[in-house]
Amino acid sequence: MSSESRVAIVTGASSGIGRAIAVALGSLGWKIALGGRRADKLDETAGLVSENGGEAFPRTLDVTDAVSIDAFVTTVADVMGPVDVLVNNAGIAIPGPFWELAPEQLEREMRTNLLGPMLCARRVLGPMIQRGRGDVVFVSSDTARAPRPRMLGYSATKAGIEVAARALVMELEGTGVRATTVRVGPTLTDFASEWSSEQVDDLMSYWPKYGIQRHFNTLHPDDVARAVVYAVTSPPGVHVDLIEVQPEAPTEP
Repeated sequence: MSSESRVAIVTGASSGIGRAIAVALGSLGWKIALGGRRADKLDETAGLVSENGGEAFPRTLDVTDAVSIDAFVTTVADVMGPVDVLVNNAGIAIPGPFWELAPEQLEREMRTNLLGPMLCARRVLGPMIQRGRGDVVFVSSDTARAPRPRMLGYSATKAGIEVAARALVMELEGTGVRATTVRVGPTLTDFASEWSSEQVDDLMSYWPKYGIQRHFNTLHPDDVARAVVYAVTSPPGVHVDLIEVQPEAPTEP
């Protein structure tokens, strides 16, 4: 797309990948609406966006609640203008043997990782289609391609959102609106900050049995942000359907 200022929404913008995406888009001189649950952390992201040349608009957002989404998008459009870009980044993972997870934990994953992005996309797509331009990005995980045991709910939701994104690509043909999936490998963030050290140790010893987590190099959130920027700034007529970003294995001595 052209380099003029655009309005972008980034969900899960409180930290990590969402924060990096918001700052990277802000560095283009864009107006960035920051959505998340932690108001203090959103304010920190807003400061970084402003420092890098963007205009930030932090507001609390619950992506599992259609009323919260509607109020958020309405306010963003009123204050900043029509939404040109939506980056669905908010997500959670609750590790553990499937039969030990509480129904409420599984529901939380489903509502945050699968229903949430669908509700957010549904809310912005109508106006985008009317204007004949726009980008919707779904930040996914390599668990959609290679499910991780003891992360069944997370893997299932990421596979589900990728299927939804592929169906949406077909529905959007000829509208000028693009849907892109950015599939992410292991990334150094506070994503797993709520996990206990015992849970982390268990997973790190368990996954290699299945050919998963063969090395311990990780991406930086900025690596993912570059992929998102590439997708949404590609010129009209170019559709970046799927980008997978993985950490390179350590160089052998």
